[in-house]
Amino acid sequence: MTPLSKNLLIFTVILAAIMELIDISIVNVALSHMSGNLGATLEDTSWVITAYAIANVIIIPMTSFLTTNLGRRNYYIGSIILFVICSFMCGQASSIWVLVFFRFLQGIGGGALLSVSQVVVFEQFPKEKQGVASALFGVGIFIGPTIGPTLGGFITENYDWPWIFFINVPIGLFVAIFSYILLKEPTIKPEPKKVDWRGIALLAVGVGALQTVLERGEIDDWFDAKYIVWLTGIAATSMTYFIYWELKIENPVVNLRVLKSKTLSIAAVLTFITGIGMFSSIYLTPVVAQRLLSLSPSQTGVLLLPGAMLAIIALIISAKLLQKGVSFVVIILLGFGMFIYFNWSMSQMALDTSSSDIAFALCFRAIGMALLTVPLTALAVSSLKEKDIPQGAALNNMMRQLGGSFGISIVNTYMVYRLASHRNDLSSHVTATNIIAMNRINQLQQYFMLKGFGSFDAYKRALKVTENLVMKQSALLSYRDAYFLVGVLFVIGLPLLLFVVKQKNAHSKDIVLSDH
Repeated sequence: MTPLSKNLLIFTVILAAIMELIDISIVNVALSHMSGNLGATLEDTSWVITAYAIANVIIIPMTSFLTTNLGRRNYYIGSIILFVICSFMCGQASSIWVLVFFRFLQGIGGGALLSVSQVVVFEQFPKEKQGVASALFGVGIFIGPTIGPTLGGFITENYDWPWIFFINVPIGLFVAIFSYILLKEPTIKPEPKKVDWRGIALLAVGVGALQTVLERGEIDDWFDAKYIVWLTGIAATSMTYFIYWELKIENPVVNLRVLKSKTLSIAAVLTFITGIGMFSSIYLTPVVAQRLLSLSPSQTGVLLLPGAMLAIIALIISAKLLQKGVSFVVIILLGFGMFIYFNWSMSQMALDTSSSDIAFALCFRAIGMALLTVPLTALAVSSLKEKDIPQGAALNNMMRQLGGSFGISIVNTYMVYRLASHRNDLSSHVTATNIIAMNRINQLQQYFMLKGFGSFDAYKRALKVTENLVMKQSALLSYRDAYFLVGVLFVIGLPLLLFVVKQKNAHSKDIVLSDH
């Protein structure tokens, strides 16, 4: 393959990964438009997000099995075509449940675009330049979730919500055509295995139930909803039996035996924590910017741009550091430190915090994510045999997605609890005996009376404004608490780095696709 062809293939598969990751979050800002246009409740419309996430998490760990039995080239191109067709059908949907159905199928097609793309990128570089491969693929991992809400907001503001799906069609066709021309089967092609139907069924039921619980739990008051209780039991039972079955049979659909690699196991846990931070922060920050700072979706996107540009530079630097022999631990520790500082900074914000202050804090998030992406991606596959790399990469990618689901679920639930707590606390101070509160209400009443309202109407409006101020301050405090919680989770994950130190591949000069 010529250098031009190789570079074009790398660009193509990274573009596919970015497209898949963008679609995880691009619909978030368009839910209310979809709801009104399709005549559905906002609760029903949120299944558009849930369906895609469920399909993604089910299919990602199966990609190694599917590439082995269908052929990597066939499976990858077929998945792209399925993704493109379903994207078009999502845009054409005339009812909410038709949209949810095609969104689920879109997620099935998108699952291959992450893990297979990662393996293809790694194959284009010699052993000593695997850090560069990690950095390039890291660009896709970082950019996708970051620009998703911004792109969705821009399209929704200037066009209409179906275009958040239609935009995938030309990109997907480009990726499919060049994959057909450039993508080849791997040099070491595993023999097709007997289909593990029981494993597939257990994985689909178990992960599907778990993802549904995580996505819908907070919306439906967790275990107050009977179906959440049932799905929790189904998830626990199915996943327990799945693990037992996959370790028992000779040709499992998901080869869990690769987790015997301590480096992969540690990387998977750290990637899970990183997923919590990556997806929860990209979920929280646009909400804070739009609800508290009153920014438009496009203006919110501008906040993310400086960090995104710095992240690309940080990805390249981290790859160079790995190549020069800098320890995994040092780079991961720097990444965790950056992200902990970002969460602490956001936990100190006030209602008068400027957008530039938020953008500055987001730079630390972006650099932190960039510093974590490269070493964790490399660490995950560093001690695996070449034939096990696709499975290791798939499991690691699944952990990132599950981390995101857990993170958003935890953050949502915690914010609801803290919002109620802060509201009760602040409201308890708005009493007739509180001179400061009464003076403020009297000032507001006088203001409205000067605007022509009667005394009683002016008083009611003053109380309404006070209530809105209490709610806004309560929301701010709950967002601050959520950022602080995520930061604490990162602090808790720091001791895992001690285990990385003990591994043979703790130094980047050893990040090779070894045979031990």
